[in-house]
Amino acid sequence: MKILVAVKRVVDYAVKVRVRPDRTGVETANVKMSMNPFCEIAVEEALRLREAGAAAEVVAATIGPTQSTDTLRTALAMGADRAVHVLHDPDPARPLLPLAVAKILRAVALQEKPGLVILGKQAIDDDCNQTGQMLAGLLQWPQGTFSSKVLLDKEKQKVTVEREVDGGIETICLDLPAVITTDLRLNQPRYATLPNIMKAKSKVIKKVTPEELSVDIRSDMEVIEVNEPPKRKAGVILSSVDELLDELKNEARVL
Repeated sequence: MKILVAVKRVVDYAVKVRVRPDRTGVETANVKMSMNPFCEIAVEEALRLREAGAAAEVVAATIGPTQSTDTLRTALAMGADRAVHVLHDPDPARPLLPLAVAKILRAVALQEKPGLVILGKQAIDDDCNQTGQMLAGLLQWPQGTFSSKVLLDKEKQKVTVEREVDGGIETICLDLPAVITTDLRLNQPRYATLPNIMKAKSKVIKKVTPEELSVDIRSDMEVIEVNEPPKRKAGVILSSVDELLDELKNEARVL
């Protein structure tokens, strides 16, 4: 069985995000970029399923500019067998929306014919948390979102997913093929070793375009302007409870 894993290139989680001077979007020039943390968890889970004998091949896929190849190399260095790069240079005013991403991934899935598609539940740049659900809807496959445990039964062609909900842990059983999105508690991603980093350079990365996949990615949304959130005012030290009540009543107007 083949597992398809979608990964995304984002601004590194440790970097302070800055808005461009012209306010057209977030500054990415000369900024450290890395694989989305939830995507790392998705890759790790796919590799663990392959190592357990439940899958034979792990294919990583991404959508983005030429620089996104680095993200695919990271997935290959972690242990993925090969990769698919859908080339798309985004326009800040016309960003690639989750529905367009889902359509592209659907086209890739129809070509690759995986038994399981694993995605991170969301990307830390837009926090949309929509692509996995939309992909499952387009493919008409069952879905298990926010998974904290995955058990794959290759013989019965079923996958059992435990997911955290408000009331506790929900366990669902899905027929394959299926779509799964990963939560933080699913696993701890491995570090790529130096030998695997060297091996990743010789692994195959197939490059295609949305046009070659016959996918229309035109966006219905236009970004007019991007601004930083207003800075919080500095706190003040009050000398008494009466002064606090007066501030809450007359300044903050919450009483």
